[in-house]
Amino acid sequence: MTNLSARARTLLDLHTAPEILVLANVWDVISARAVAALPGVRALATASHSIAATFGYEDGENIPLELHLDMVRRIVDAVDVPVTMDFEAGYGDAGETARRAIEAGVVGGNLEDRLKPLDEAVAAVEAVLAAGRDAGIDFVLNARTDAVVLAGDRPRVQVLDEAIERGRAFLAAGAPVVFVPGLVSRDEIQTVADALGPQKLSVISVPGVSLPTRELQDLGVARVSTGPFTQRVALTALQDGATAVLGGGTLPEGTRALN
Repeated sequence: MTNLSARARTLLDLHTAPEILVLANVWDVISARAVAALPGVRALATASHSIAATFGYEDGENIPLELHLDMVRRIVDAVDVPVTMDFEAGYGDAGETARRAIEAGVVGGNLEDRLKPLDEAVAAVEAVLAAGRDAGIDFVLNARTDAVVLAGDRPRVQVLDEAIERGRAFLAAGAPVVFVPGLVSRDEIQTVADALGPQKLSVISVPGVSLPTRELQDLGVARVSTGPFTQRVALTALQDGATAVLGGGTLPEGTRALN
């Protein structure tokens, strides 16, 4: 457990440092090893959507938790850096799911609120953090609010106000960082980052629309991850390469032996 505690502390320090933590999400052992081998990679994050897709399941807790945890355990065992897991909304029992994730070697996690009543969402955050304390580690919860992604056609000011309200409640409950997917514009990121405080906001990088990571750092963002998009990058390369061969050509020059 000492090693687990040290990994948790390392992950927490990476979130609170002035330099933004960049996490390219992984979904299996070979993707984890390929990313972990890169210079500057200090931690890994799993992508629940991508792990589910690997086994043929739709996103949204459709993959059995045991199967999900088995893949995460394999990833943890394959690398020497801290791993944080996306366990969606907690599979019905956020505290128990966090406990099982910690048993698999995970030291951080994402938890979606899915816009449940705020007291219920805060209770789930508290349950996850309690599981960490029971295990003797500072579990790094990336407490996610879906206020923006589930906003519908509500006025944007109301949406951001709700994201801030929920984020502050999660921080008050002990979460070290708040994840607000759907924030991509500079002004909105700045508004939420200022309201939550330095190194408290986590966002996702969306191809073609998100700000560069260096600019996110300047705005006070603590963490940026890639969610399912790294798997989509890999699948795009696969399909493009296969298309070239099927069309009478060859696979791309410069393809590296990463497995």
